[in-house]
Amino acid sequence: MATNGGIIGVSNKTSFGKCTVTTKTSSGDITTQPGTRVIQTAIISGGGGGAAGCGGGGGGGAGGFICKEINVCGNTPYTATIGAGGAGGTGPEGSGPGCAEGTTGSNSVFACNTSSGGGGGGSGEDNSTNVGQAGGSGGGGGGNTCAGAGGSGTACQGNDGGAGNFVSAGGGGGKNAAGSASTRTPGSPSGNSGAGGAGLSSPINCTTYAGGGGGGIKGDQPGSAGAAGSGGGGAGGKGAAGSAACANTGGGGGGSGRRTSPASNFPGGTGGSGIVVVKELNKA
Repeated sequence: MATNGGIIGVSNKTSFGKCTVTTKTSSGDITTQPGTRVIQTAIISGGGGGAAGCGGGGGGGAGGFICKEINVCGNTPYTATIGAGGAGGTGPEGSGPGCAEGTTGSNSVFACNTSSGGGGGGSGEDNSTNVGQAGGSGGGGGGNTCAGAGGSGTACQGNDGGAGNFVSAGGGGGKNAAGSASTRTPGSPSGNSGAGGAGLSSPINCTTYAGGGGGGIKGDQPGSAGAAGSGGGGAGGKGAAGSAACANTGGGGGGSGRRTSPASNFPGGTGGSGIVVVKELNKA
């Protein structure tokens, strides 16, 4: 027997969530109100760490960013797991090799939906670690005498990282745009490391999240390090450490650049931790 007035088809849920917004910056439960049946949620994972640059270290990719409506039960706890940002890569003292790639960020999870951690930046080394890591958004490729490719982003969560080039690096991808590639080439009098990709404003609270980290560049070279992507990304360093991403934004950390005189290598910036934002909808 029909219980929806004789109309045949899908029964739409009526929700009385009072448009209540709850923000979780650390792991724990979110309990819905008794009348809530539909929520809108933004789930942002931890951003990737920027790499250390024996030339230029790649910027970390932003954490994956999911925004969707979910059917829920009223007066029910749902666990939010907030992903940590990835550690920045470290380099040896002095001028020796051994600069490390950034660490990929940790996933954030809410109501059986998982956003992927941002990819770590590729190291400024002439080996396989100079490739940006895949993630929610991909890490930027590093660069020394060899160039590293940017890492791949996850569909519907983020974008790819930019490629590195000669002693300079690509920016990490952001939710709203790919990371920029380095424009520095051997023998060129100019050229810059890539900027981090732009983040995206959440429709729940109009806050921008998930910006990529900028690529680093060697200190004795013309040009500049990559700028931070809007949405909490860290800036790249020129002959200096990469900047850390902002906490609870899912931003990628900035890559570092080696200083030539006195010779020194510097760490990449730490990725930003994730966040979960929930709006309990009034919806007929």
